[in-house]
Amino acid sequence: MKITDFDYYLPEELIAQDPAPRRDESRLMVLRKSGGAPEHRTFKDIVEYIDPRDVLVINNTKVIPARLWGKKEGTGTVIEVLLLTRINDHTWETLVRPGRRVRPGTKIIFGDELKGTAQEVLAGGCRKISFDYQGQFEPILDKLGSMPLPPYIKKEPADPQRYQTVYARYPGSAAAPTAGLHFTPDLLEQIKNRGTAVTSVILHVGLGTFRPVKVEDITEHKMHSEYYEIPVDTETIINNKQTGGRTIAVGTTTTRCLETSGLPGGQVRSGTGRTDIFIYPGYDFKVVDGLITNFHLPRSTLLMMVSALVGRERLLSAYEEAVRMRYRFFSFGDAMLII
Repeated sequence: MKITDFDYYLPEELIAQDPAPRRDESRLMVLRKSGGAPEHRTFKDIVEYIDPRDVLVINNTKVIPARLWGKKEGTGTVIEVLLLTRINDHTWETLVRPGRRVRPGTKIIFGDELKGTAQEVLAGGCRKISFDYQGQFEPILDKLGSMPLPPYIKKEPADPQRYQTVYARYPGSAAAPTAGLHFTPDLLEQIKNRGTAVTSVILHVGLGTFRPVKVEDITEHKMHSEYYEIPVDTETIINNKQTGGRTIAVGTTTTRCLETSGLPGGQVRSGTGRTDIFIYPGYDFKVVDGLITNFHLPRSTLLMMVSALVGRERLLSAYEEAVRMRYRFFSFGDAMLII
């Protein structure tokens, strides 16, 4: 398969720059794997499509203010650092720009409270940086860091919490699991009150999720690994769901987590680890039966994953309809339910 097989036309004005006034009032396209025309609803209508026998799985990672701006010691060159993975108390795997300016030994000054030293160049052009600070790192990051919004969002949201899910709990992500941004506490309660089990996993979103595909043959693309965790409670709930019940993943990150630990018969294994799973058409899903997701970038691994679940041609046809009907795309955009 070629990267051009996952291209589509998107007018720039359909890239959402702001979240919907209310989380659950985004539009919702419903696409059934069995076939038929897409249905067009509002996100809060999703309760009508989730059965009491189903299990809804969320990713309760929390976005950290992972973007830092510093100056190269000696020259004053401005350096942007995006924190990806914490290696130990003082060392992180990062992305830096401009990378050519940050060689091993380069020192970066972020302020009186924080300095960094580049240790080595890692796979994929990442840098290992050791940070020097006094006290706890998190309060310093809260003070100096900023929310790592995608480059296609041109302004900060009026309320930074709109780039967090309402159930965000465990800090560690460099980007939001955006499918979950549509849920409100009330909507989740409605789903639970219908008898549907709602359970969680953790996948700290990093480079693996949003790194672009740069090879012509997509099978040659290598995913960057990300930390994940499946609690014992989640294993129990999924593995003992009622007959006929579906496992519905909220987002592609949740999907990657579940499929990494998937077992025959739709079951999962609890535990922690790192995943570099790359899901594209031809993949045989082991756990995930349904997916709640946003509308993804052309040529992205996320678009490829969704294509694997519903079919590439059918998905691209649905995207064409979404463009005609002026759906909003990407992180702050509208949602799709595939069941």
